[in-house]
Amino acid sequence: MFYHKKAVTLIELIFVIVIIGILSAVIAPSFTRPTLVEAANQVVSHIRYTQHLAMIDNKFNPTDEFWYRERWKIQFGKSKTRTRHTNDEYAYSIYSDKIGFSGGHSGKPNLTEMAKNPLNSSQYLSGGFSGSLHYKDKRAMKTLNIGIKYGIRDVKFKNGCSRGTGIAFDYLGRPIRGDISKMDKAYTITNIINNQCKIYLCLDRPCDLTDKDKHIVIAIEPETGYTHIL
Repeated sequence: MFYHKKAVTLIELIFVIVIIGILSAVIAPSFTRPTLVEAANQVVSHIRYTQHLAMIDNKFNPTDEFWYRERWKIQFGKSKTRTRHTNDEYAYSIYSDKIGFSGGHSGKPNLTEMAKNPLNSSQYLSGGFSGSLHYKDKRAMKTLNIGIKYGIRDVKFKNGCSRGTGIAFDYLGRPIRGDISKMDKAYTITNIINNQCKIYLCLDRPCDLTDKDKHIVIAIEPETGYTHIL
């Protein structure tokens, strides 16, 4: 007796491919969303730690008229330089901008200014920063390179706070925006954040704010500096 195997027709094959495509579209966001939440939780934790450092280390110095330029801050960026310190991916650093050899504040960190990892004093709280620390250096915290670690392709700031200059905090934990390395007063109306600062971590570049599965929003509240995920 002979048995004939039923062949898979082209229509059936196309139908299976279509079903797989539909399932992939439905399931994919469930994989990307936890990655965004994990990245956002880490950033929130480090913003809060920056605020903590600022509150316990005020930097006030009666002999230095620009003492406030050394306030602790967190700053995001990526390096496209020849040495590619962040591998052209977004990373952030926590630091206090001290007076340099030239007598001024540079607005970017070096190794003497970066905060140390409280769990490992041999590491700096930086995922790499142009001209100061390469992300492959064993002293860098690779998880702070959120482009490499979490696939974050774009970081956007809204409501007056800026990615390039970062966010600093005063001794009360109030968030301060703008380039504090160039400020000539400890407090002005323009540099105290008085609106909710929003930070967008995005899986696409440019960031598509209409796709909720491809970005997540972190908020820093005015006055209190309370940081949370929206």
